[in-house]
Amino acid sequence: MAQEKEEKGEVQGTRRGLLQGAGLSAALALMGGIGGMITPAQAAEGGSFPSHKRWKIVFVNHVTTNPFFVPTQYGIQDATALLGMDYQWTGSANADIGEMVNAVNAAIAGKADAIAVPIVDPKAFDKPIQAALDAGIPVFAYNADAPAGSANPRLAYIGQDLYLSGYQMGERISNLIDSGLVALFIATPGQLNIQPRLDGAAAAIKKSGKKIDVQTIATGATVNEELSKIKSFYLGHQDLKGMFAVDAGSTQGVAEVMKESNLPSKGVHGGGFDLLPRTVDLIHEGFLDFTIDQQPYVQGFYTVVEAFIFLASGGLVGPANVNTGLKFVTKGTVDPYLNTSTRYEGKSTKAQIVPRTGAIKG
Repeated sequence: MAQEKEEKGEVQGTRRGLLQGAGLSAALALMGGIGGMITPAQAAEGGSFPSHKRWKIVFVNHVTTNPFFVPTQYGIQDATALLGMDYQWTGSANADIGEMVNAVNAAIAGKADAIAVPIVDPKAFDKPIQAALDAGIPVFAYNADAPAGSANPRLAYIGQDLYLSGYQMGERISNLIDSGLVALFIATPGQLNIQPRLDGAAAAIKKSGKKIDVQTIATGATVNEELSKIKSFYLGHQDLKGMFAVDAGSTQGVAEVMKESNLPSKGVHGGGFDLLPRTVDLIHEGFLDFTIDQQPYVQGFYTVVEAFIFLASGGLVGPANVNTGLKFVTKGTVDPYLNTSTRYEGKSTKAQIVPRTGAIKG
């Protein structure tokens, strides 16, 4: 039943997207044939966007000070500045679900115009999100979504396909390693922003049929404790064949330990997720095999845009899920990340337009 419900939702989402996209031209053409209605050409010549209330969107987060979300916050800032909106960044610094739920409830009480929240717990956000919707406040999930078949009523999800990204990481691990101990590090087990990645990686490794012994290690919600746990595990398991992580902070920690003990020279492989500056540097230096980019900037930017369109249209334009991508970054492809320093990857505070040169590669 859950699968049937999920497939039905996907079909409905696709149909809605078609109606909102290609169907718009047909609708305008139809109106052009009615006396007094505008034609598509007339619509294209329209003037400035109508003035509107300075809507406020509240972003609740599970690790508010984590460096992964620096570009997300820049995306929020840029989109709200572009669209004439305000925002608030709030939540928990250490993945406390209670603090996050309280922040959602506070946003409802404060009459926010829209709310965005990573659904990192399978049940805890169901009632608060329904309460927001009942109060007329649209709610969007970003970075982490409710499980497939869930009753959670959020309007749309903006983020990576988490299980698929983990599964593809597991396939790559299986291609790199034939047998032996592989450590999979996860900051906060069970949380829906990263647990699906771990599940996907473990499933792909198991499916490979290789004699790989997977051990899962919880590292914590802050970069310092993550590094400490990874160091400790390696010192107690120096015969391991691979170290991989499913979150940004743990990936940076893996890279640091790989360099400190020069593990590539011992045949140890490593990899993970996201593009923290230190992670990018150590991929370039050859201490990680790969990292996976999920574009945190657009997780903020697109969420604001979806909220704006929903509010501007009075809810007529329905929100749509946005997959923010899955891209493996290796030593051979990391140079563009090293040669730029912009808000888009969280390495600069300066707002700027980056000139593009050369062919576009898929």
